Amino acid sequence: MRIDVVSIFPEYLAPLELSLIGKARQDGLLDLSVHDLRSFTTDRHRTVDDTPYGGGAGMVMKAEPWAQALASVAAAQPADAGKPVLIVPSPAGERFNQALAYELAEEDHLVFACGRYEGIDERVIEWAEEYFTVRPVSLGDYVLNGGEVAVLAMVEAIGRLLPGVVGNPESLVEESHSDGLLEYPVYTKPSVWREREVPAVLLSGNHGKIAQWRRHEQYRRTAERRPDLLEAFDAGSLPRADRTALADLGYDVVDGHLKRRPDAGSQPAS
Repeated sequence: MRIDVVSIFPEYLAPLELSLIGKARQDGLLDLSVHDLRSFTTDRHRTVDDTPYGGGAGMVMKAEPWAQALASVAAAQPADAGKPVLIVPSPAGERFNQALAYELAEEDHLVFACGRYEGIDERVIEWAEEYFTVRPVSLGDYVLNGGEVAVLAMVEAIGRLLPGVVGNPESLVEESHSDGLLEYPVYTKPSVWREREVPAVLLSGNHGKIAQWRRHEQYRRTAERRPDLLEAFDAGSLPRADRTALADLGYDVVDGHLKRRPDAGSQPAS
């Protein structure tokens, strides 16, 4: 996969040289380049912003530097390749989640535009649709100073899904959100720490019971922390043991979906 990031603070993206993403770059699994937007300005002050039309607080990022930067990135795309995907971090974009990370990990070329101030001149987004598949994406319902933090998170979430980046591919399957649930709790040695014991089933050697315990812990943790995920969970083909565990938490399977019983109380059972 090729990833290009455009920012006025390229040094902000330095952490992408570290850990698994950095190793993936070294191993040639990920071709990642960071571009300084100011390199595409034409005035001696390297200006990238100006006052907004219509008045108001803050500054708006100028259109021409962005057009020049994105055109430069697009020009490097092979002629027979499809449009790159241009991701614009924005509170007004679609919500970034694990499903979207998997979807974007299938693309050959991603471009991230790190906006700042009050955002990028809207005409850039309209113009870019000729050369890119444009997708405004939100990391969450809050506002950041710029897109760099969001890009760091998204690149890591997407990059680790590429073949060969994570050493044990099975770990990707068991993570939070990979199947619509939160991950089960994990433990390591010693088995007793400060008078707290590891659940006995994990020491039993019975892999079937361990798998069932972990699955039921996923339901419990999700019910406690993110009940909204259970509402969207596909429960149509759950085995009886799973339905029983969910019933103990106050949920019934109705038409393939989980419904919380009105008499289940204010908190799911633990």
